[in-house]
Amino acid sequence: MGRERLEQAYAAWETQDWKTAAELLEVLAADYPDHAGCPAWLFDAALAHKFRRDWARAYSMGVRAAARVQRGVQEPAYWNLGIAATVLGEWATARDAWQGFGIDLAPGDGEIVDDFGMTCVRLDEADGSEVVWARRICPTRARVVSIPTASERRFGEIVLHDGAPNGERVVGDQTFPVFDEILLWRTSELSSWTVTVTVPAPGDLEDLVDLFDARGLCAEPAANTRVLCRCCSEGSVTQERVVAPGTQLVWLAGPAGLLDGLLDGWRLAALGRAWADLRPAH
Repeated sequence: MGRERLEQAYAAWETQDWKTAAELLEVLAADYPDHAGCPAWLFDAALAHKFRRDWARAYSMGVRAAARVQRGVQEPAYWNLGIAATVLGEWATARDAWQGFGIDLAPGDGEIVDDFGMTCVRLDEADGSEVVWARRICPTRARVVSIPTASERRFGEIVLHDGAPNGERVVGDQTFPVFDEILLWRTSELSSWTVTVTVPAPGDLEDLVDLFDARGLCAEPAANTRVLCRCCSEGSVTQERVVAPGTQLVWLAGPAGLLDGLLDGWRLAALGRAWADLRPAH
């Protein structure tokens, strides 16, 4: 067996030279297809291609890796194949990969769009990272349902995320994992805005949030945004929603033509409500 090549492959792995590691592991798998280590080499080769975002190679090696492991027992080879297949739009393979991993999917063809519950995703932004709330639509994609503060990101976009949690957020008695973004899978056309509102009672602010939510838009008090260091962000963070009376800044997501009318309707629905200074967030 090519022990020297194996050592070279994992030496490259340790230095995150994913291209070299993947190429050497592929050669080993081709030369020794019956070796006990071959399933691991195929898996690691697919994983290295995933790290370097070569999705075509991650897919082809992922198919071979998944063929070597047992179905239905949460083998990670199926998970990585599901990610690569999703990126490439190979929906039949993606469905089979998730089922091979052990996930029950609703019957269907084409793109997987279901409700896998709420989660958090750490967006990979130009000037750092930001954790946002999102609703998972498949095992590896989630639709952002809070408003990112970064100028290039938007409410409603769909992101592809990794499968290993990197932190958690605790709300009441519920704990939600934080997944790291792999890539922006689909952009959103909904722009971000800020507005200053006056709310006599906490329920007035809740009404504004509900009004936007009912239309597939978003209103979010700026007071709910917290700045954390990287170490804290990747740990366990308790979240408490701030809903307080008074004058405060609110983030909005929606088309420009609707915002004035929605805000006026909300203002007129109860005494003492007011809004002012609606402007683009960035």
